[in-house]
Formats: sequence, structure tokens, C-alpha cells
Amino acid sequence: MSTAQLHTGYQAELADFRVTFSRGGAYTAIVLVLLGVGLDYAQYPQLLTSFTAARLFVSLLIGGIVILLGSTVGRRFAPWLTLSWLLLPQIMISWMIWRTDGVLSPYFMGLNLAIFASGIALPFGLWQNLVFGVLSCGLYLAACLLHPGGIASTGTMTVNALLLLFAAAASAVYTFFNERIRFSLFRLKAEVSEKNGELEAINRKLLDIKGQLLQQEKMAAIGTLSAGLLHEVNNPVNFCLMAIEVALEEPAAKAEPVLQECLVDAKQGMQRIQHIVADLKTFAYRKADAEAEAKTPFLFERALDSALRLIGHELRGVAVVRELPPDTLVQGDEAAIVGVLINLFSNAALAMRKAGTAEPAIRIAARWEEHRLHVTVRDNGPGIADEHLARVFEPFFTTRDVGQGLGLGLSISYAVIERHGGLLYAESELGSWAAFSFDLSRAT
Repeated sequence: MSTAQLHTGYQAELADFRVTFSRGGAYTAIVLVLLGVGLDYAQYPQLLTSFTAARLFVSLLIGGIVILLGSTVGRRFAPWLTLSWLLLPQIMISWMIWRTDGVLSPYFMGLNLAIFASGIALPFGLWQNLVFGVLSCGLYLAACLLHPGGIASTGTMTVNALLLLFAAAASAVYTFFNERIRFSLFRLKAEVSEKNGELEAINRKLLDIKGQLLQQEKMAAIGTLSAGLLHEVNNPVNFCLMAIEVALEEPAAKAEPVLQECLVDAKQGMQRIQHIVADLKTFAYRKADAEAEAKTPFLFERALDSALRLIGHELRGVAVVRELPPDTLVQGDEAAIVGVLINLFSNAALAMRKAGTAEPAIRIAARWEEHRLHVTVRDNGPGIADEHLARVFEPFFTTRDVGQGLGLGLSISYAVIERHGGLLYAESELGSWAAFSFDLSRAT
């Protein structure tokens, strides 16, 4: 955070702080002004009625300023309004000094008390405290000079005036250092907040890295498994295919339609096994060069076929509708896109199965727009709640039951599409449908 931003933020926070303390100080002033009736009764009982009326009048004026401080205009002019309600008791005390003994009046101490209070308790600025102190001193001098009995003691008046100025200077020093301390505390709070933000960003990155590592471990395990399957399964599958081809050429097989049909089904089953093993290998293996990987051309339609074959066991009973353009040649990491599609299909199938959707269906639609293939995977399941829609791409966020997922699939899928220069986003209507859309670049 720059120095200018820091000062702007401090001034904004100080505005609220000033209003709060000003109102609290005003309430305190009202209480003290009213409690001063006891001083009037003890020192000048003959003036008790007029002094009590003055105290009530000043209290009402301060109360009006407190109400004004709660408004938008009042908040903007809080320092001036604070100075106003502080001057009201000073004016009242100066009038009491004029009505009583002038220079010798004990009410002089009330002026000093207000000056010290403004510097210690209230969030005044340096110049505001100086102005308040000078005005208080001026009011005192006016009360003494205009006293009907004249100036009883010039020395006492001079000492009292100097004491008021000394109090104003001391109050200004308190204010200066209080202001610096408040600013230092605000700066420390801003630095802590900034560091907390950095820590949160680091934690998010660590969660993302952890998710990617878990995904890579799964991919490595699938890669090892698929390599073994490719070696162990392909040989017997090839032998079976050769045997089936020979059997299909036999006159007996050609003469029996049922046998011919069975052999054809067996051949297709063996070929499906070959495709599944090849898909596993494509899905699991990664290229070492990420930049070259992102520029590899592949047919999105082929990636979609692989994903549907690999997730076929979860899509039993789900109608799959495809709406693809004739040309689906894009560039990127085919295996990663297969992983994204598998995750989207798996989530849709699980949601529809849990909700008991009557006729579950998934629609995959793609269209070209400005050299990018925009893909949408939409299901007719229960949809996504609004409070969950904004969080579906957060790492480890999941609505599945415990043990049924880590909540990393969509987070990793989001990162994969982002790495391809696209955006994965979700839309939904609760109770009707959910859709996930992303885009891929056309192969060059």
C-alpha cells in the first residue's frame, strides 16, 4: 500500500473515529455541565436559578449537535461541530465568571479542564486544539475585562491567562503525539491486513498445488496401470481378434446368422477393450514441455469420445446428446481436456442419480466463435444452489458425502481451462438444470 493510499484510508477511518468520540465526549460534557449545579449551589446559591437555566440551555444545544453528528452532513463537518459543542460550556463558564467574581471566580478551573480534556480524550487536530485554547483564553480575558467590578488583580488575571495558554500548548502536544500513535496503529493494522491477504493468496496457491499433486499422483497411478494393461491385455485381445476373424471366414459361421452375429459382437467387444486401454494411456500420460503441450492440435470430438468411453459405467441410463460442428480441431493438452470432460460428466451423473431425475440427460454442445470453440455441458438434474454456485471452483469445496470426493475436480478443471487461455464458468437454475461452459483455441 502506497503512502498516499495509507493516508487516504487513515483519514476515512479517522472520520468515523472522530464522530464516535465526539458524540461520547458530548454526552460526557452534558453530564458534567448539569452536575455543575452542585458547584453553583455551594458557591453562589443566590444565582442558582439563572445558572441552572443556563446549564439546561447549553445542554440542550450540545444535545442538538449530537443529533446533527449522526447525519451525513454532520459526519462531514465533525471537527467543526466538535469545536462548537466544546466552546458552548466555555462561553457559559466565561459568562458565569463575568456574573460572579471576575478574576477571582473559581469557575476559571472549568476552562482549564475543558482544554485538557480536548487534548487527551478527543481526536482533535493540532491546529484545532490551539484554536480552542486561544479562544478559551480570549473568552476568559473578555469576562474579566468586562466584569462590572473591574479587574480585582491584574497579576492573577495574567497568571490565569498564561495558565490557559500553557494548557492549550500542552493539549496541542498531547494531540500531536496521540495523532502519531493513532496513525502508527493504523499503519500496523494495514500492514497486518496486507500480510494476511498475502498469506491467504499463498494458502490458495498451496491448496491448488496440493490438488495438482494429488491429481498427478492419480495420473501416475493410472499411467502405470494403463501401461501394464496395454502390455498384458493387448496380446490376448489381439489373439482373440485373430481367432474371431478366422472364425468369421468359416463356412459354418457364414451359414449360421446367429453365430455370425455373436462373433461380430465379440469382435466389437475386443475392439472396445483396445479403445479403453488406449484412452487410459492418452488420459494418464503428460508431455514434459508444457508450452509445446498447449500447442498440440487434436480433435475435440476425439477427446469427447475418449471421455464418454472412460466414464461410460457412470453414464448408464443417462441419455447423451451431442451437437458438434463438422470441424472440432483445437489445440492444447488432449489428456487434460479429457480429464475436464470426465469431471463434468461424473458430477452431472452423480447429481442426477442422487436427485432421482426421471429421464436423466446430458447435452454437449459446441460452436465456433472468433476462432475459439465454445463448449457447454448441460444436464437436466437438480441444479446448483445459489450459495454454492459462487464456490464450486474453490479447492476442497464439495457437496458430496464424506469419502466420495475431495472437492478438487472443478478447481483443477478451472486451472486446466485457464491454462488453455479460456474460462470455465457455471450456470444453473435450481431444480431444473446446471451447465458448465468453457472455450478452446482453434488449431493453427
